[in-house]
Amino acid sequence: MPPLAVLVALADPTRCRIIEILHQGAQPVHVLASYFDISRPAISRHLRVLRQARLISEKKVGRENRYALHANRLKPVEDWLAGLALAAKPASEPKAKAAIKPKVGKSAKLAIVAAPKPEPAARTVPPAPKPAQPASQMGFDF
Repeated sequence: MPPLAVLVALADPTRCRIIEILHQGAQPVHVLASYFDISRPAISRHLRVLRQARLISEKKVGRENRYALHANRLKPVEDWLAGLALAAKPASEPKAKAAIKPKVGKSAKLAIVAAPKPEPAARTVPPAPKPAQPASQMGFDF
């Protein structure tokens, strides 16, 4: 099962950039806001989504709220993607070669017959249905 809460939180480029910034170390909200051309309340909403997905935590240090990344919480996404990559590798298929078969009869001519192509592998995972409504971003739509 895909780690949906984490994937939804990472579905926004601003939140992905916040994760990249926090990868360098814990930062207060005003430092995070300085990287973007959006308001501090908008940054706070993005931080809330990341907190709800448990990718970051908030700690009060004096008058500042410092945000820290929990990179280990990205491991389920990594494992899920690795599993998909392994499942997507095609099995080695033998290449079709032309076979030379003699004709039986009065003339001793050779006929070249192509070997049949192997059937394409059946899909093991059906495609996901398209949602009727846009996916929720953990209670916050931008």
